[in-house]
Amino acid sequence: MDLHIAASIVPLLGWAVHGGILTRRLACARRDPLTGLHTRAGWTARAEHLIRRHPNAAVLLVDLDHFKTLNDTHGHAAGDAALVATADRLRAWCGHNGTAGRLGGDEFVAVIRDLAAGDLDALTAVLHRPLAASVGVCPIAELPVPLLTDALAAADAAMYAAKGRTRRGSHTTR
Repeated sequence: MDLHIAASIVPLLGWAVHGGILTRRLACARRDPLTGLHTRAGWTARAEHLIRRHPNAAVLLVDLDHFKTLNDTHGHAAGDAALVATADRLRAWCGHNGTAGRLGGDEFVAVIRDLAAGDLDALTAVLHRPLAASVGVCPIAELPVPLLTDALAAADAAMYAAKGRTRRGSHTTR
């Protein structure tokens, strides 16, 4: 009888281990391996949740200025260090007030519950090291319908407007 029970348990144990491995792989797929920030898929789910619950939320896009030059001049290790530093600073700025993600390359994204609670000037200043960064912001309250896709498009337009204004420093545009 004990052998019969053991024979039944072994496949169940195998499936449990397999399920645990798949769960860990899925969690890793939703995190950027270099920065530890959420990837687009992981961040989007959290951002949509925050936008639905917090009418004063805002979406930010951050792009590092002259990132390609840094990589070409000082190598990929320097570029990676700049990405990690940017991610750490963005994550710290969001704190418990929001969540940050990395869309790819040198482009980062964040959503915060209340734009007034976040010191945007402090974020811009801290992101200015090691490279200048362009930041675009879209307060959800300014949208006719609070949709993440519209907020991202507006933040993207604001970020590129900031990039066009200066090549020396970062500007925040709303």
